[in-house]
Amino acid sequence: MAVALRCFRHLPSLLCRSSFAMRWGLPQAPAACPALLLDGCRQSVHQMQLTRQLATKKVKGKGQSQARVNISAALVEDIINLEETNEDMQAVVEALKEDFSRNLSVRTSPGVLDHIIVVTKDGKFPLNQLGQISQKSPQLIVVNMTNFPESTAAATKAIRESGMNLNPEVDGTLIRVPVPKVTREHRESLAKLAKQSTNKSKEALRKVRSKSINQVKKFKSKVSEDTIWLLEKQIQQMADSAAAEMDKLLAAKTKELLG
Repeated sequence: MAVALRCFRHLPSLLCRSSFAMRWGLPQAPAACPALLLDGCRQSVHQMQLTRQLATKKVKGKGQSQARVNISAALVEDIINLEETNEDMQAVVEALKEDFSRNLSVRTSPGVLDHIIVVTKDGKFPLNQLGQISQKSPQLIVVNMTNFPESTAAATKAIRESGMNLNPEVDGTLIRVPVPKVTREHRESLAKLAKQSTNKSKEALRKVRSKSINQVKKFKSKVSEDTIWLLEKQIQQMADSAAAEMDKLLAAKTKELLG
């Protein structure tokens, strides 16, 4: 016990000689400090390095300040791949961008009908997998259902209920879709669709976050509570950042649609 106490008194000096001490510019310990004791405190230094990832920078919130967490992915790679988690979240954001660009525009084109979902007796399919879509004039889009004539009625219903202010007309296996004038009502309808798409994307984002947090919780018995807390905080911040980017996309698209 006495030997242990004497070793403990050397701890500050040992920390000074560690890479941790050199990183933070602490004075060097005397050369006489036992190397064995230095090896004995390396694990403590590693934990301190991880704990210090909780930065002092504050972020303004709703009447509160929150500490930002920035954990080195290399320190926790055995628990979770943070880079992969971030990529999954950004993929959801990119999908929303593509949806806005492809389907939500005041300029009607054949592409806006591509991903309308048609419910048939055999399942759900995008319209462009059932019919050939073409634009005959600036005021008319035609969907040729020759390959799947039995789905003509279902496709017509899907177009009419798409929320795009379209009123299709059936002519045998052809569906004629008059292009409506860009009215204020049509713009507002598109803005509502943009909001719905954003909500769906945020739900997908929450699923990515929950999956990642559940992965971290599997290691509760193997790592410290501080490490688990820091990782959960980091994942939540990544999700918040992606959600904020979605809100900016929605605001920009809404402004574009409503003028």
